[in-house]
Amino acid sequence: MCGIVGYVGQKQSLPIAVEALRRMEYRGYDSAGVAVVGENGIASAKRAGKLANLEDKIAEIGEGTLAGTTVIGHTRWATHGRPTDENAHPHVSFDGKVAIVHNGIIENFAVLREELERDGIELKSETDSETAAHLLAKAYNDGDTAGDFRASALNVLNRLEGAFTLLFVHANHPDQIIAARRSTPLMVGVGEGEMFLGSDVAAFIEHTKQAVELGHDSVVVINKDGYEILNFDGSGAEGKPFTIDWDLEAAEKGGYDSFMMKEIFEQPAAVRDTLAGHWADGRVTLDENSLTVDQLKSFNQVFVVACGSAYHSGLAAKYAIEHWVRIPVQIEVASEFRYRDPVLDERTLVLAISQSGETADTLEAVRHAKTQGAKVLAVCNTNGSQIPRESDAVLYTHAGPEIGVASTKAFLAQVAANYIVGLALAQAKGTKYPDEIAEIWRELEAIPGKIEQALDSRDQVNEISETLGAIKTMLFLGRGVGFPIALEGALKLKELAYIHAEGFPAGELKHGPIALIEEDLPVVVIVPSPRGVSQLHSKIVSNIQEIRARGAKTFVIAEEGDTAVEPYANWLVRIPQTPTIMQPLLATVPLQFLAADIARENGNEDIDKPRNLAKSVTVE
Repeated sequence: MCGIVGYVGQKQSLPIAVEALRRMEYRGYDSAGVAVVGENGIASAKRAGKLANLEDKIAEIGEGTLAGTTVIGHTRWATHGRPTDENAHPHVSFDGKVAIVHNGIIENFAVLREELERDGIELKSETDSETAAHLLAKAYNDGDTAGDFRASALNVLNRLEGAFTLLFVHANHPDQIIAARRSTPLMVGVGEGEMFLGSDVAAFIEHTKQAVELGHDSVVVINKDGYEILNFDGSGAEGKPFTIDWDLEAAEKGGYDSFMMKEIFEQPAAVRDTLAGHWADGRVTLDENSLTVDQLKSFNQVFVVACGSAYHSGLAAKYAIEHWVRIPVQIEVASEFRYRDPVLDERTLVLAISQSGETADTLEAVRHAKTQGAKVLAVCNTNGSQIPRESDAVLYTHAGPEIGVASTKAFLAQVAANYIVGLALAQAKGTKYPDEIAEIWRELEAIPGKIEQALDSRDQVNEISETLGAIKTMLFLGRGVGFPIALEGALKLKELAYIHAEGFPAGELKHGPIALIEEDLPVVVIVPSPRGVSQLHSKIVSNIQEIRARGAKTFVIAEEGDTAVEPYANWLVRIPQTPTIMQPLLATVPLQFLAADIARENGNEDIDKPRNLAKSVTVE
């Protein structure tokens, strides 16, 4: 959740840290802070609220007080303790010699806090994080590891329970940062005469494209000349060097008024790049796939585990996989999966979907599935992250960095990737003939161009939103694969506009939700193609009539050429014709625009950073 940065080099570190935090702020904006190690020891500044508040604090105390070439920084999404100045990171030890920043949860913090208080150490915050700073100062000052920064840090790390990333600096070691990760993400950036740390490579991409991914339970010691990776027991370990394949421009707004709007318009490229390389010699291919054709053929059920928008992409996958492969697919909220004792075995494929690859609930679901003998295939947007590392196979989406907290291009890339998995299964099991798979693939390859056409709805949706004004509630209806689209549209509106929004299967309307229909209530309806299951189309047209008869207003999304819906739509947005099973890749686009525009009508101008949310949820 929280964003962490670190720098050791030859330059003044404060401006580097502040800019890195600006790129990490999507991970949390409850507070921000920095600690610089200079000639006079550790100097820190922190403030509750957004990064701008920290910049005001720095201007107030003067940048000269924060001079030094080593820095750690933090932007917070609050877990333990309210978003206040006192609870903001960094936390400094009782002797003023140690500063730490932390992402995650220290689960045994209460026991550690009691120990510190018995020793007469007064804790100044409500956080679990502060305990680590005091424990390190104690270990460094006394006992077997006294005077040894590395040994003291390892001593503390081995006492902590939970999932965390921690950065330590010590006033007596001004040219060094010690960092550790257990489950939550941390990347090392390798420069010339300078080294970087970040929760995401966006923190340092302005300075270097050379990065190192750290494994689970890894410790890294950096100075300006290089790095050393250790296990928690102090033995040597290795990371995974890689070259970042996107540039600084990809992390900037590029002329759009928000990252989210930029990312909506990047969706054709995100889907095109995700599909690229998965069709060769007339066959569907997967990425880093250690699953054999025989294993793919053997699977008799699929469990999809995911959270939020990724869950909705998995629900769309259920419709596609069951249709193409003819095996049952269960879609699971990852946070519930391991607690309900699901029935898994070696013939079960678990499809784990996570944009970050670090989603805590999904990671735990993966681990549980593995203990039951199931095989796991990850769909992920972040190369080398934890979920792919612990899975049997991975299919990477290629959406590039997604800065807006509310997922857009990563969601569509996930939907496309899930379809690739479905076709690979159909191919292995022989439930579709090769020419049928080739035809479906041609339809998929046409989707990026059709998304570009769907983007033409931008101005129309904006005009509709202005006529709606500041609304308080909205309903979303869909049938078949339109149902996950309805759920995703409602989620976007909740995330961005902070209003009540619900998605329903349209067939459920008369089983309760119709009681919510009232005069002028806006209702979004996703209409399936009349060229597919015509009965499904006629039934949803009947639903629209039921809604209109009770005074509600209908925002209808239908494909070009569908004239049957025209008399019943207050607002009609057209999308290109496509097989109904692929409609989520198109119908979602105007709903993204709608959520962004209604958010602004409701007074939320900063749609990139919706309140209380963070981009990556790395604790359960």
